[in-house]
Amino acid sequence: MRYIRPLSIEDAVGELARAVGPAAILAGGSDLLVRMKGGFIEPELIVDIKAINGLSDIQETADGFRIGAAVPCAVLGENKALRKAWPGVVEAAKLIGSKQVQGRCTIVGNLCNASPAADSVPALVAAGAKAVIAGPSGKRTIAVESVPTGPGKTSLAKGEIVEAILLDKRAPNSGDAYQRFIPRTEMDIAVVSAGVNLTLDEHGVIKAARVALGAAAPTVLLVAEAAQVLVGSKLDEATLDRLAKVCSGACRPIDDKRGTIEFRRKVAGVLAKRVAATAYERAGGK
Repeated sequence: MRYIRPLSIEDAVGELARAVGPAAILAGGSDLLVRMKGGFIEPELIVDIKAINGLSDIQETADGFRIGAAVPCAVLGENKALRKAWPGVVEAAKLIGSKQVQGRCTIVGNLCNASPAADSVPALVAAGAKAVIAGPSGKRTIAVESVPTGPGKTSLAKGEIVEAILLDKRAPNSGDAYQRFIPRTEMDIAVVSAGVNLTLDEHGVIKAARVALGAAAPTVLLVAEAAQVLVGSKLDEATLDRLAKVCSGACRPIDDKRGTIEFRRKVAGVLAKRVAATAYERAGGK
């Protein structure tokens, strides 16, 4: 096994592109090291990206926020501007693992691990986040939901690295929120989760919405029909009931030891209602 710690994104991309055998990227390592210890993967090359300039920084720009791929989730929670602008994204990131894990894990690692039950991904999808990808052919920017293609699989080509996550500048009268259901009180994997992002007009009517469900399909679901239910409403009970019905119907879950298909569909609707209400309140709705 070969371990390298490049100082530039170009060097990291080059090493990954030239790798003959299995290669892995090390940021926090909270997924990678566990999988290696369990014998699930045996990379011949490990590329540690933490020394690359800018990848451990959160930058606030005129367009929003740029979150480097090596920024630990604990650091997201300490950034007041990010917490204020995107509380749903931050609260989702802060649910990954324990306090100790929070000091290492990253939302980019959570995204690229490509688990259907990843906590940060539904919140990022609801927020309309984008991923900046560096590769042998240059850089490209895609929607976060385009990165995972199935459990444990991504759309990244050989040599490509997600170097940052972009969040737009928050529009006025906007709010987002995230919740999950787990069997225990903490440190468990989501059985179902939901993220909602809303923007209101000056009268408190929803004019834009995004609704995402996690652990309800092979990848996070962006439910366009659920957004359509919300737009034009002030989130009355009838609207919330329609939202729950649509979200339950959109699910494509599996039966396993942690939850049945019927249970996951029911809970998806319940969570969507709760999260939408929180997002609406955060946006200034009454």
